[in-house]
Amino acid sequence: MSNTNSSADVDVVVVGAGFAGLYALRKLRDTMKLSTRVFEAGSDVGGTWFWNRYPGARCDIESVHYSYSFDEDLQQDWQWSEKFAGQPEILRYLEHVADRFDLRKDITFGTRVIGVHWSDEDSVWTVRTDDGAVVRSRYFISGAGNLSVPKTPEFGGIENFRGEVLLTGNWPREGADFTGKRVAVIGTGASAIQAIPFIAEDAAELVVFQRTPNFATPLGNGPIDPDEVADIKGNYADVRNAARNHFLGVPFDQVQPSALAVDADERRRTFDERWNAGGFRLFIDSYQDILFDKAANDTIADYIRGRIHERVQDPAKAATLAPTGYAYGTKRPPLETNYYEAFNRDSVSVVDVKTTPIDEITPTGVRVGDRVYEVDTIVLATGFDAMTGPLMAMDIRGRGGLPLAEKWEHGPRTYLGIMVNEFPNLFVITGPQSPSVLYNMPLAIEDHVDFATDAIDYLDRRGLDVIEPTAQAETDWGAMTNDIANQTLLPETNSWYMGANIPGKPRACMVYLGGAPTYRATCEDVVAGGYSGFALTRAEARVASPAGRVRRASTVS
Repeated sequence: MSNTNSSADVDVVVVGAGFAGLYALRKLRDTMKLSTRVFEAGSDVGGTWFWNRYPGARCDIESVHYSYSFDEDLQQDWQWSEKFAGQPEILRYLEHVADRFDLRKDITFGTRVIGVHWSDEDSVWTVRTDDGAVVRSRYFISGAGNLSVPKTPEFGGIENFRGEVLLTGNWPREGADFTGKRVAVIGTGASAIQAIPFIAEDAAELVVFQRTPNFATPLGNGPIDPDEVADIKGNYADVRNAARNHFLGVPFDQVQPSALAVDADERRRTFDERWNAGGFRLFIDSYQDILFDKAANDTIADYIRGRIHERVQDPAKAATLAPTGYAYGTKRPPLETNYYEAFNRDSVSVVDVKTTPIDEITPTGVRVGDRVYEVDTIVLATGFDAMTGPLMAMDIRGRGGLPLAEKWEHGPRTYLGIMVNEFPNLFVITGPQSPSVLYNMPLAIEDHVDFATDAIDYLDRRGLDVIEPTAQAETDWGAMTNDIANQTLLPETNSWYMGANIPGKPRACMVYLGGAPTYRATCEDVVAGGYSGFALTRAEARVASPAGRVRRASTVS
């Protein structure tokens, strides 16, 4: 069924060679026998885990769950060494997957996609790359990720700095040496929280510039328990099924209904147990109402603030590091190891730049108000243009040349978080308005790749060429996504969940908050209904008439 549209060079172009791109290539090429080209900006596979090599980088979902489920032999053969795998080990895993399934031969590395334009005339995507290549494809799948375009700093002067500038999201492969140096870390998001303890060990002086403190809680990492792994591997199918039927995509099962329905002592015992267990258990496996009820949320926010004050010896530092003014969980909760203890070093200080923002980077340091903090190295941990940024960077244009940036000028509009009206045959893996970043990413990716490839197969088996969500389905999905979000505390907080970390970016909820099980059931209903909410048509492909004139084939619904 390969290449039914003769005006296309290949059936599918895929962007990205991380978790999404590798699985998409495996499924399209090997299972479906479709001609597939993958473009990857990096020099090898890995995606997020290729670029984010900063010290301390690791996953925040347990390794046995943060992995592919599509191949049983792969699940059984691969052995993780830590409960939460670090970047080097996750990268080795993805390299192993690429080797195991011989994926690299169909990936063009060191190449960025700079144009993705739909042709209404012959129903193909024209994909242009920064090396001048042009490929025409029937379908386009974006596996560019949700957090792959770094946010541009809101202060100027970085080009004038005479020292070293490092970016957590594009860390040098050779690493960085902080020994004896004066270091500035700008930002206290998840990447900074992982890196700061390591930088603090080596730096002569570390100044952390913080705009908004985070509710960071213990990761609880350590060597993986071989007995636990053996139990999981002996029952992986059931474990994966339980994970897919949990809000977060991991099989937690101890959550209680309400933090307000128990007394203070019982609530403290629950919080202590989840805190000591580590990972996302405090967030997801304590009480169901903490994201919906401000009073319930206050109980866990107060608990975490108290823990921060216990761990940070200097009361002034502790007060600066303890979050106030927004609800716990309305930003993605970072997980940490020895983060707060790093601030007990005399050599580590924290500067509040919310009340007095950074004015500029000078040739020798960071100017805040009338003071310049003289440093040798600046680490930018200022976050990402999340969810929509990676798509905007590719200059995607749909029907009639409509730019995606124009379509989304007031916020993302999708159907199921995977397709967009007026952008036919474009699949956005873990896109905005899908569970994505509030779900175990490898499983979310598999779900979306399966949806996309099943849709392609459905079309091919019926002699159809084009799938596109209807405007009404898109409108209804957006309204439902926002209605669910408005039942939670998330819209009250300025976060990248809401697009609020980027100046001028439209404020809108980027995540479907109904939970992965409900989302999966909705997608299954859509498929069972013959792809309800989608228009399925034949291409307006040119065919030769007996007289040699060009005519067009009809379009059907």
